[in-house]
Amino acid sequence: METHATKERDFEFTARDFKRVCDLIHQVAGIALAASKQEMVYSRLARRLRVLGMDSFQTYLDALEREDGEEWQHFTNALTTNLTSFFREPHHFEILARHLHDWHAGPITLWCSAASTGEEPYSIAMVACEVFDSPTPPVRILATDIDTQVLETAARGIYPVERIESLSGERKRRFFMRGNGPNAGLCRIDPALRDLIEFRRLNLLDRDYRLKGPFTAIFCRNVMIYFDKPTQLAVLKRMQPLLDREGLFFAGHSESFFHATDLIRPVGRTVYRRADSRGLPK
Repeated sequence: METHATKERDFEFTARDFKRVCDLIHQVAGIALAASKQEMVYSRLARRLRVLGMDSFQTYLDALEREDGEEWQHFTNALTTNLTSFFREPHHFEILARHLHDWHAGPITLWCSAASTGEEPYSIAMVACEVFDSPTPPVRILATDIDTQVLETAARGIYPVERIESLSGERKRRFFMRGNGPNAGLCRIDPALRDLIEFRRLNLLDRDYRLKGPFTAIFCRNVMIYFDKPTQLAVLKRMQPLLDREGLFFAGHSESFFHATDLIRPVGRTVYRRADSRGLPK
């Protein structure tokens, strides 16, 4: 059997171990790992073996499959990719800004379904404050993620100052507080901005999200790329009814849903509406 073992590794990591990891993370989180991810998987899960004092991946995976407790969350956290930044894919936030006033006739509820460490939902909140020129705009934001560790970071709202270097001076002054003394080099999200957002753990594979729609807009960006097509379709079938009939669905720049035209239809660059909607984006 191929082992993929190297002199630098502390643990044997066989092809069978990797396949088991792939099967388990697909089962619990819908993530489809490519063969090229073997080194990443070893590196991230080897940390769990050291923490738990286990001597092999087989022992760890056997124990994982026997239990239904918190180690599943550690396993999922370890294998979740969380690449994000403030105002990533900026054209989406320009479109959001144009629509916020149009939506003002009713309650504006926005769902960021892959919130990661918080940069995306905080960017959404900044746009809302700017559009309504108020620290308390008529907007509520739900920010969810499967990874509990990144949600904790998001809820704290504290970042190295390098993370906000690309923002305008106005946004830095308006929405962030710089630390000093022992907190030098850090910045904190303004509490008023933080109050616009509810952070909650949610697995997009859950059969029932236990969410009350409709949402005026759903941000589901750069998460579907980790799912295979059947999983994407299953997730979209759960999300689409939660989107307002004339609301917007924002996807990542490398994602397309030609296999789901009965659910959502494109109305702009990686922007979608429900297939049964009437409107077009401005």
